[in-house]
Amino acid sequence: MSEPIEDNKFVELTYTITDKKTGATLVQIEYPIGYVHGANDILDPSILRELDGKMAGEIVEVLIDCNEIYGPRDEGLVFTDRLENVPSEYHEIGTSITMESEKGVTRTFIVTRFDDTTLTIDGNNPLCGREVIFALKVLSVRNATAEEIQAGGPMSEQPDIGSANTLPI
Repeated sequence: MSEPIEDNKFVELTYTITDKKTGATLVQIEYPIGYVHGANDILDPSILRELDGKMAGEIVEVLIDCNEIYGPRDEGLVFTDRLENVPSEYHEIGTSITMESEKGVTRTFIVTRFDDTTLTIDGNNPLCGREVIFALKVLSVRNATAEEIQAGGPMSEQPDIGSANTLPI
């Protein structure tokens, strides 16, 4: 019999993020993600609240205003430069570029557009300004071990890097 999700339960799930306005799938995680409920902030608190009490096999849909999580879109974080000023390894849409400010603060920018003469990068989270639907499928729920509670997630053995027959997990 399945157990309900509550604090100190190890939960495995998959999820899909869909843009509410367009219906486009933005993210689809098919490989199970494991976390310890109440001991890890891997998911937004509003999603964790909706998962409380759910059981394996259930699907939970949560509407999220991404402005509440990531803040409003800031057009000051969008920059366009001449293509010849940007190294060629960044000439592909979706490429991440990590930059550091004079104060030592790092931010990741994503190449969002380029043509024959210019390239545009955007430092906003790609979900900014969107309302999205998180559809989470609960795969399993069980008591977490003490080690998992302390770590907030799954504990796996370290791979034997000396053996050619061992694949990292």
